[in-house]
Amino acid sequence: MAKGTKIDELNPRTTKYEFLGPPGAFVISIVVPIVLYALYFGCSEASGGHPPSLSLASLRENVGSAVGSVEWWRSLWDWDASFAYLGWYAFCVASWAVLPGKWVEGTTLRTGGKLKYKVNALPTFFLAISIALALIIRGGPQAFTFIYEKWVGLVSAALLMSLVQATACYIASFRPGALLALGGNSGNVVYDWFIGRELNPGIGCFDISTFNELRPSMILWELIDISMVCEQAVRRGGFVNVTASMWLVLAFHTLYVFDCMYNESALFTTMDVTTDGFGFMLSVGDLVWIPFTFSLQARYLAFCHVELGALGVLGVITVNALGYWIFRSANGEKNEFRNGRNPKNLKYMDTKRGTKLLITGWWGMCQHPNYLGDLIMSVAWCLPTGFSTPITYFYPVYFTVLLVHRQMRDDEACAQKYGDDWKKYKKLVPYKIVPGIY
Repeated sequence: MAKGTKIDELNPRTTKYEFLGPPGAFVISIVVPIVLYALYFGCSEASGGHPPSLSLASLRENVGSAVGSVEWWRSLWDWDASFAYLGWYAFCVASWAVLPGKWVEGTTLRTGGKLKYKVNALPTFFLAISIALALIIRGGPQAFTFIYEKWVGLVSAALLMSLVQATACYIASFRPGALLALGGNSGNVVYDWFIGRELNPGIGCFDISTFNELRPSMILWELIDISMVCEQAVRRGGFVNVTASMWLVLAFHTLYVFDCMYNESALFTTMDVTTDGFGFMLSVGDLVWIPFTFSLQARYLAFCHVELGALGVLGVITVNALGYWIFRSANGEKNEFRNGRNPKNLKYMDTKRGTKLLITGWWGMCQHPNYLGDLIMSVAWCLPTGFSTPITYFYPVYFTVLLVHRQMRDDEACAQKYGDDWKKYKKLVPYKIVPGIY
């Protein structure tokens, strides 16, 4: 902490709400779990057959009668799934502690100091996948269908974990010396619990926010996909009979997850780490939303075996390749520029704060070209499921809303940070995500 600076001076009261304030935070906290279960029961073999055969009327009747029964509510909890999830989280923590990894510094905090983060998500990823593959090689695909069979129980266990973490971090944020998030110190319990009161909470050098974002969330997403492949293999008589659509989804998701693991250090400069506190918004997003909604296409294909022709396979691969090229090229330009390198001789704009803003290359086409690549990939991940149900396309719809909201938050933050320089920058780079459209 800077000499002579009191922690109270660095934790001003939050005066501006997001998400429509406390009422919005309360509604989102209720709606998110409902959506998670609705995605399962609305697109599940167990809830009435394949989605193509479900009419809106029959779906309403089936779900309505189920929700009104005691057995239905009991079915949401599964002790085997709960212990499995707890074991999974413990495995991630142990891997973080035991596996080798370099320590890197994050951005400068308001205290003047910097946190150090252990970078070893990639070794954890390899270890988890190796264990899963070993089980499959030894026992066949049926040895790894547990996740498909216990899906609802695992969702409930992860949801409980996110509630416990959000509440524990909120309570811990009242200890002396805690550095609070500028947007999470409103004094309203519901809002601060949701948005996150403390910035970068942790235990010693263990940072909860960055840990959750990659290990128990993204790696579990990959394991879920592998389990879905195994489920389809059991039903179709072996891996050789698994559909091309399922292999494509697994390949696309694996590439994305591996990319996140490989570029773990880039996480430490994101808004989730540098700006947002850790509350229910991030805990449920990391622990539940990412693994159990991003893998929706693979779960659908586990019981609905969509066949793609050669042209379909080629088309889906092309769309994903385009998105990944934009996503990786744009992030590559940004990371190189932030690290003092400019191999493409990109033009930039100087600001009064001493920061340089790129105005050519991918970042001259729009303010968030990486978002554009992400959105294109999200569509490619859904195309292998065909067009029999709109539910598998939930992800790109949700993702569009998320990225537009994040862009708006970023625009507001940059306007406060750069002042007139930001107005000048927006004239040079007017489009936000999609060049020529938005």
